[in-house]
Amino acid sequence: MPVIVSDAKASETKDSEQAQASDKVSALVEVLRKHSYVEIRQRMYDSPPGSPWWKACRAELDLRNGQQFGEAALAMSRTSDKMRASLQHFEQLADTLQQSTKDVADLLRGTQEAGRRLEIAVYVTIGITLVQFFNLIFEIFRKHR
Repeated sequence: MPVIVSDAKASETKDSEQAQASDKVSALVEVLRKHSYVEIRQRMYDSPPGSPWWKACRAELDLRNGQQFGEAALAMSRTSDKMRASLQHFEQLADTLQQSTKDVADLLRGTQEAGRRLEIAVYVTIGITLVQFFNLIFEIFRKHR
């Protein structure tokens, strides 16, 4: 029975040491909040791995990196939304340009057809003018005879 009691005491002692170490790391993290990223990183490299300072520095750097990652993800999301809106706007502009180009092409076809009709009308007018001119010459020579 004494072995179980000593194991229980050892376990309690270990748990209390871990709690104290955790409290110490938490307090050190609070102290590190006021320091720059470079200072924290340097202190981490200066401390032996696994020490309370090393753990606190690691926790603070992980926290800051997580915050930066979150801010970057938010900025990327906003940029993505802006790009999506711009893409939709460009698609609308492309549709408008396509419709305008189609309308101009239709106008050009109509102008080409009107030009052909005008060409025919000019030929008819020249023909009528020539017929009347020959008729006038014919009448003039007829009266002189």
